[in-house]
Amino acid sequence: MPSNAPALLAACLALVLLTAAVGGLMLFTRVREMRTKRIHPQAAATSVQMAARLEQVQPADNFRNLFEVPVLFYALVAVALALGQVPGWLVLGSWAFVATRIAHSVIHCTYNRVFHRLGAFMAGFLIVVAMWVGMIVSAASRTGIA
Repeated sequence: MPSNAPALLAACLALVLLTAAVGGLMLFTRVREMRTKRIHPQAAATSVQMAARLEQVQPADNFRNLFEVPVLFYALVAVALALGQVPGWLVLGSWAFVATRIAHSVIHCTYNRVFHRLGAFMAGFLIVVAMWVGMIVSAASRTGIA
């Protein structure tokens, strides 16, 4: 296992824990609102029904977001570990990406200012794209392709 692998896996764990925390917040928020409004669970069985009845949807929206761009991050980590190539810049970029996802989630689940959220999203997206480019260039140079 490459020497930086534990730090890379720790960044993954942090993102998994963030996803679990937002999932828990989503559940808490939904149950509280459904109890307050006396909505039977079957009355909100689909996303259309849920959208028509619930107002506090930010945690659910953010939870879905945590399965979009972060998938690119998880895939990159898997590729890096499979190649046995975990350079220091990848670990730093990973923690920077996780920090942007934390910021995005905090903004989304609290005051939800779109331009603030967009800034955190774009920063994270650009970081993960840059890490993929760096990994491809690094892997290509190691194999003699580039």
